[in-house]
Amino acid sequence: MRIQDVMTANVKTVAASMPATDAWDMMRQQGIHHLVVKQGNEIVGVLSDRDAGGRSGASVRTGRTVADLMTSPVATIDRADTIRKAANLMRGRTIGCLPVVHRGRLAGIVTTSDLLGLLGRGIDRPTAAARASLHYRVAHRHRGRSAGAW
Repeated sequence: MRIQDVMTANVKTVAASMPATDAWDMMRQQGIHHLVVKQGNEIVGVLSDRDAGGRSGASVRTGRTVADLMTSPVATIDRADTIRKAANLMRGRTIGCLPVVHRGRLAGIVTTSDLLGLLGRGIDRPTAAARASLHYRVAHRHRGRSAGAW
């Protein structure tokens, strides 16, 4: 399975100069946990809700811009790459999302929630067909008796 099959195509982006409180408000209103930070057509970082201090992080966001809190440089993945590659990248770097690129341009985003959704549906590995159980009788020998004394 490829990244393009599981990615979210409608990616929310922000400028690095945006106030962090505005970016946080945008994440809460949209119900998302990651914003891709762009400067022109270039991806310069990712801002996660954790980077922004979470629910009780108002003091972290006050007076700061997205550039102050974002994760940079950012790891990206091509939309034709496999979900296994994405999972390994995310696990190896301990990150929650990867911006998806195609021909150098932002095409989407894939998150740990997207990958966990696949596992939950069982798409990664189909279940094996159930084996028929064998039922037959076997003569039992009783211990302590000779073979001929049944």
